[in-house]
Amino acid sequence: MIKRVFLFIVLLLVICYLVAAVTLFNRRPAGQVCRDVELVIKDTANAGFVTRSEVTALLQKKGIYPVGKKVERIHTKTLERELNKHSLIDRTECYKTPSGKIRIEVRQRVPILRVMNDKGENYYIDNKGTIMPPDAKCIAHRVIATGNVEKSFAMRDLYKFGVFLQNNKFWDAQIEQIHVLPGRDVELVPRVGNHIIYLGKLENTEQKLERLKVFYEKALNQVGWNKYSRISLEFGNQIICTKWGE
Repeated sequence: MIKRVFLFIVLLLVICYLVAAVTLFNRRPAGQVCRDVELVIKDTANAGFVTRSEVTALLQKKGIYPVGKKVERIHTKTLERELNKHSLIDRTECYKTPSGKIRIEVRQRVPILRVMNDKGENYYIDNKGTIMPPDAKCIAHRVIATGNVEKSFAMRDLYKFGVFLQNNKFWDAQIEQIHVLPGRDVELVPRVGNHIIYLGKLENTEQKLERLKVFYEKALNQVGWNKYSRISLEFGNQIICTKWGE
C-alpha cells in the first residue's frame, strides 16, 4: 500500500514538472515584439494565384501586419479572418512561435478545369465545385471545357468529371478538351491521336474510359493512333469507330 502511494506521488511530481517545463518553455518575455513573419503558401504548383507580396500588402493595408507589434497584442484570428476574405484563398492558419515570430499558412483555391463557353464566359471551377473569379491566373495545365456549358452543369457534372480526370494520371495527361454539345452530350479531344472521343452523357464515364484505355492498348497500338476520326463510347459495352473519309 505504501509503495503504491509512493509511486503515485512520484508520478504526480513528474507530471507537475513536465507541465511546468512546457509552460516555462512557451512563456514569452513581457513586451516581446514580433520580429518576423513566416509565410507559407500551399499549392503553388497547381495554383500560384496568391503571392507573398500580396499577402503582406493586404495585412499592411488593414494595419494588422504583425512585424514590430507586441506579440501579446497580435490576434491571430483577426489575421486569419482578413486573409480568408481574399477571393483566391481557401483557408488560412496563423499562430505565434516561442521565438516571437508569426507563422501564416495560406491554402489557395485549386482549379480543377477551365470553362470557355459559347457565350464568351471564361472562368475556372475550383476543387470545391465553385466558380473562381475571372482574374484568376492558373499556372498549371487544366482541361478546358468549351461549347454549350451552363454554369450549373459546370459546377456539378463537369466538376465531378474534372475531379476524376485529376485523380487519374493517364486520363489527366491524355484529355486536353471537353466539348459540350446541345443536350449536354460530351465529346473529348485527346492530346495523342487525331480523333474525337464521343462519350454521350456524362454517365458511367469511368467504365467508358476504362474500355477505351483497353482499346488503345490492344488496337490503336497495332493499327495506329490516327486511323480513326471518331471513337464512340456512348452505348453499353460497344466501341464504335469511324475511319477517316467515312
